[in-house]
Amino acid sequence: MRTLKLAMLGCGTVGAEVVRLLHQHGDELAARVGARLEFAGIAVRRLGVDRSDLPVPGEIFTDDAMSLIERDDVDVVIEVVGGIEPAREWLVAALKSGKSVVTANKALLAEDGASLQAAAAEGGADLYYEASVAGGIPLLGPLRESLHGDRITRVMGIVNGTTNFILSAMDSNGTGFAEALEEATALGYAEADPTADVEGYDAAAKAAILASLAFHTPVSAADVYREGITEVTAADVASAQTIGCTVKLLCIAERQVGADGAESVAVRVHPAMIPRSHPLAGVTGAFNAVFIEADAAGELMFYGRGAGGAPTASAVLGDVVAVARHKLTGVRAAGDTSYARLPVRPIGEAITRYHLSLEVADRAGVLAAVASEFAATGVSIRTVKQEGRGADATLVVVTHVATDAALSSTVDRLRRLDAVRNVLSVMRVEGET
Repeated sequence: MRTLKLAMLGCGTVGAEVVRLLHQHGDELAARVGARLEFAGIAVRRLGVDRSDLPVPGEIFTDDAMSLIERDDVDVVIEVVGGIEPAREWLVAALKSGKSVVTANKALLAEDGASLQAAAAEGGADLYYEASVAGGIPLLGPLRESLHGDRITRVMGIVNGTTNFILSAMDSNGTGFAEALEEATALGYAEADPTADVEGYDAAAKAAILASLAFHTPVSAADVYREGITEVTAADVASAQTIGCTVKLLCIAERQVGADGAESVAVRVHPAMIPRSHPLAGVTGAFNAVFIEADAAGELMFYGRGAGGAPTASAVLGDVVAVARHKLTGVRAAGDTSYARLPVRPIGEAITRYHLSLEVADRAGVLAAVASEFAATGVSIRTVKQEGRGADATLVVVTHVATDAALSSTVDRLRRLDAVRNVLSVMRVEGET
């Protein structure tokens, strides 16, 4: 049986699991591919680290990634280092030389996926990246292949396990953000520096990748509107519960059609209230799920572990099997298409709803004054109720759908209204309630 050689860049949590799984399931993988898969080398930053627990010989490790990539006997390059540089230089070189690449690098794909696709086309190589979004959940394959014959209208999901764990804890225990983050850190769900997760950067990179595939349009992380969850309070979560909702950090990419019939794409990441009847509301803990709406297939949901060494390694090896088969048969998978090149709309043109909590003066005419500000911006009120009396009087307003710009303008007007003492909370609402 022929042997295909793999070069792996990085050997951290995910890389180590790739090594273990390849060793454990080597015979089965060989049967699926039609060739044995073996490591030609593994590039690491520090050679002195003890890796004796891994089922590969110590001499296989090197700190010269480029020399490993350039070896003539390497067929496939696996990249699990992350970051922009030097990963971009390595992968472009590999692809241009005709070596297929499997990567989990969401940051690079979201910032400059176009250069990788161009290098793959130039070298006639495959570029696969299932592990870059939602860990072990088979999601990108269906988007780039199974749903290629359909028209996707919306992708909405929970794509960051850390933030989902935190918000789930706040919802079930009534704790604040700081306490829930402390629990997530203690259990290993949050990094020592959780900024990329809790501020939404990780989810924004994944949103860009999903939108690019779903709408055949180049979308970068810079195109994605982003808000994190650091400002979500226990009061926000409690308010959501009163209207039958829960709070999630959502990645939303949707196709929009203007009055002139022209299509565009809106991509955003932010906390939002969703009704408990929605399938995403039941996704708790560190799990991920993505909900897809398409013209013909209807509603689909993909659910599972969105992070962790073993699930992500599973996705990596799934891609390795695919590109290895192509190597044996001398074919290349069709590259990602960006023929549509739809304009990406700013957040102000996104269609959504708001949930507002307003501390107001408890006197006659206040409701009418508040309603007039909504009317001035053309925003319709769906429900309104007063909680408390006197100094504790609060109005809770849920709007009908409107552009985010109109809703934001309404909030600005309310802040200047004499009858409104304070805008306590503003949060978007997605789905039906």
